[in-house]
Amino acid sequence: MLKLQTQAHWLARGVGTATFTPILLLFLVAFTLQGVDQAAQRGTSSSLLVTLLSLVAVAVGCMALSWVRPQRAGLSPPHVMLSLGFGGMLLGLAYDLLHAGPAQLESLCTQSAGMDLVQSFQLHLAYLPGMHTGMLIGGLLAIPSLRALRTNCGVYLCSMFAQNFMCSAWMLLGMNLGAIWLVRVQAEGGVSSLPGMLGGMFVGMTWGMVVSVALYRSYFALRNRN
Repeated sequence: MLKLQTQAHWLARGVGTATFTPILLLFLVAFTLQGVDQAAQRGTSSSLLVTLLSLVAVAVGCMALSWVRPQRAGLSPPHVMLSLGFGGMLLGLAYDLLHAGPAQLESLCTQSAGMDLVQSFQLHLAYLPGMHTGMLIGGLLAIPSLRALRTNCGVYLCSMFAQNFMCSAWMLLGMNLGAIWLVRVQAEGGVSSLPGMLGGMFVGMTWGMVVSVALYRSYFALRNRN
């Protein structure tokens, strides 16, 4: 009986985490995009459409992540890492906004719309150093934080620096690809905005994590089969 109660307790925690984490991420995306939009004094219907598109893409990405890495009892390492990456990115965004201001950062949208990935990445690093650094640090903090939260967590999921670095690298790549994608979508409609670029970054980070988790789980599946 005690064993069944323990399993039910951990299952409830797993379901709660699987539901709570995506809701938290969606709230962060909506709060950030609306806050930046108000700071830039836009408030247009196109900005609202960008926010909604970003929220839908992030939500679908969270669903895909839960499917690629099914939720077990307790905390899911990919969700924790994604949440910390989002948090680090937001802290970095605050730093970049204080040093550059919304107007200067918004000019990045127009400039990056016609650039390739390498040029856009260089431009983002030059004007958004805080966001990139914060996202990387936040993602890598998953190693000690997961060890503290889940003492029974498997070594191959929590303490391998190379694996966490790979996830951070995919999120970094996704940030820039997502920014280029959503900026170009806006450009086709004759609009460019900072919320659009940031929304694309949130979407790209989420799907970058999905790709990373899918790759390393496929690797372990093939290795265990052989």
